[in-house]
Amino acid sequence: MEPDQHFPARRRLLAGAAAFAAGAALTPLTPAGAMSPRKRARKSAGYPPVHWHPASSGNYTAANRPRQYRIDTVVIHVTQETFRETLRIFQNPRHKAAAHYVVRSSDGYIAQCIRERDVAWHAGNWNYNTRSIGIEHEGWIDDSKWFTESLYTRSALLTAAICERYGIPRDRKHIIGHVEVPGANHTDPGRYWDWAHYMDLVKGVSSWDHKWDHKGDGFWGHKGDGFWGRKGDDFWDREGDDFWEDLLDS
Repeated sequence: MEPDQHFPARRRLLAGAAAFAAGAALTPLTPAGAMSPRKRARKSAGYPPVHWHPASSGNYTAANRPRQYRIDTVVIHVTQETFRETLRIFQNPRHKAAAHYVVRSSDGYIAQCIRERDVAWHAGNWNYNTRSIGIEHEGWIDDSKWFTESLYTRSALLTAAICERYGIPRDRKHIIGHVEVPGANHTDPGRYWDWAHYMDLVKGVSSWDHKWDHKGDGFWGHKGDGFWGRKGDDFWDREGDDFWEDLLDS
């Protein structure tokens, strides 16, 4: 069942002002650079399908991570807006904030808004912005119905892949909530976010394997079992869908 509709959030989606001030030290990506990247052979087969929905270049700093800044943290956010509205906000250059990824509640669809090499203004703390990947989750912190199993499982696959790529330990010291960022004035993901379940998924996941997808068998999940995906389920992306080809590095 679809979650109840909410009125617009009473606070801004993300705290971006501080990040904007600090981010002025680096040159933002030009509008041309924000276009959908050309498709190439995938470099990180462990990532789940990711769809390119570029944020405005006014909401992040172009960079060359991890060479320029190490990446050692994943920050979990909750949007306080709908998925569609979140993407619209990230495309507004006046917002001065955005996260790398947004996960949809109903089906776990992942939008990538900023390349991982770039510094997203998502944490409200410049040091944490430079060293982290930000993942937004559609929903409201005071309504657990938005935190569906689809959202948890797809997000866990993404977080596990990020950790594997950058050598980030899969623990709560390195996978944190926005509320845990020093100086942040946010409380997400809130008390209804099931950290124990989420971390079990992150630690137990193996990797995404796209060749399984079009056979209808779902994808790799917990080692040795068929936890993810069901036969004949068309939940996950089909072969030929335009997703994730080298979004990470192009």
